[in-house]
Amino acid sequence: MDFSLLVNGYEEQHRHRNWPRQRMLHECLRAAIRNGTLAAGTRLAASRALAEELGVARNTVLYAYEQLASEGLVTTDRRGTVVAAVTPVRARRRRAAAAPLAGLSQRMRELRPVPGPAERMGAFVPGVPALEQFPMTLWRRLMERALRSMTVTQLNYGDTAGEPLLRAAIADHLRASRGVVCEAAQVFITDGTQSSLDLCMRALADEGDAIWIENPGYGGALAAARAAGLAVHGIDVDDDGMAPQAEDWLLRPPRLIYTTPSHQYPIGSVLSLRRRLALIEAARAAGALIIEDDYDSEFRHDGAPLHAMQGLAPDAPVLYLGTFSKTMFPSLRIGFVVVPAALAEAFAQMREQSAPRGRVAEQLALAEFLRSGQFLVHLRRMRRLYRQRRDALVAALQTHMGSVATVHGGTAGMHLSLRFRDARIDDVAIVEQAQEHGIAVNALSTHATRGDLEWRGLMLGYAQVPAEQMEGLVKQLAALIHLAAYAANRSGSIKTPYQHARTSSGRSRR
Repeated sequence: MDFSLLVNGYEEQHRHRNWPRQRMLHECLRAAIRNGTLAAGTRLAASRALAEELGVARNTVLYAYEQLASEGLVTTDRRGTVVAAVTPVRARRRRAAAAPLAGLSQRMRELRPVPGPAERMGAFVPGVPALEQFPMTLWRRLMERALRSMTVTQLNYGDTAGEPLLRAAIADHLRASRGVVCEAAQVFITDGTQSSLDLCMRALADEGDAIWIENPGYGGALAAARAAGLAVHGIDVDDDGMAPQAEDWLLRPPRLIYTTPSHQYPIGSVLSLRRRLALIEAARAAGALIIEDDYDSEFRHDGAPLHAMQGLAPDAPVLYLGTFSKTMFPSLRIGFVVVPAALAEAFAQMREQSAPRGRVAEQLALAEFLRSGQFLVHLRRMRRLYRQRRDALVAALQTHMGSVATVHGGTAGMHLSLRFRDARIDDVAIVEQAQEHGIAVNALSTHATRGDLEWRGLMLGYAQVPAEQMEGLVKQLAALIHLAAYAANRSGSIKTPYQHARTSSGRSRR
């Protein structure tokens, strides 16, 4: 902190008050602490050093510090004076006279609001792994080893495609565990799934081109498509996954098709093998490319692991997306794209011009984590843990909510979906009420990619919730849902979402 800059700026604003230097310094520091400029835990400069920096007597600084301490704004220890934990009082910003969205592009205006920090904390928040179970001691050793092994050259800007050791390790892992057909040259390291989506949609389609996204679907894919200026068409999902119709291929031929076949986001259905093969062949015939987002396929709880779509047919027109945010921890921020061999050179050239370069140590550590077999050890532990937690959640849901909702998508991944039997229950209102109880669920209706969605219900992430806590948490959530169902029943005849029956092909009757 440049205290001279802080104090001089404050003095310029308040010179008309003609305060003594002692009071001016005290008021300056007090205001900076109250408005958050000096955050809790900030260590103030030593009195002698600050006096010298400001050109004032040391007693002036001591007076200011003593006044702050008497007000409870700072504390002292052997090392000096530290800002105490106080709630910042920030001035409210005046609303601009112009419209709030003035100056923004159309794509920015169409962005959905994202959950705030409070909505990403608490039981059942989707997408968060069991972070307390990650082997941090091992990871620290790998990071230290990677840093020690780095050469002077590796301190420079890194390879835009990613570290060769990591690309090779990922290719080996995918061939063995997911049936992906690829070489290291086809693997491109990104900053996560969202980065991968932005890359694919900007690289593989022009503004105005059509993209199919599952309905309901992943909001991040929708945001990336809109940011790239693509024309979004929502394709309905049923219990067998994405279900495009003949009229979709005829009237809305896609350039890109985004799908989450192994564990549909958000409802959790699995794209059947028949539909996977049909989608690949139809996309090939239409000259379309499929973006296969395999975000949490490593966790398969029932049945044999499913092969990725990418490896089901020779030279399948599929880009395979993966991430380590779910298998390891989100702040690692490492994902990857596996592109068809014919596109690898073009992708490499494009990344040379636009990709960030760096984070070599994390990539080297991850490569060793994969190569050493410790990643597979960690996955096996997490599969057992998540299966146990999934079982506890499903049992509690069937006991306490079987009459008002049905469970979908519990066979894989880290979340399942709860679909309300009464379509009039406001799932957004349930989310808000649950947040007051420290329960962070996600409303299915907010994932619509086309018009109004007949799905009403909740996404429940269970990876971070201990099995022994499921019963109590589900009881709290059930009380809110039963109350909402009772109110809906009192308001008139119950109209269930299943009355909006889907045909066997998956299209809603509308």
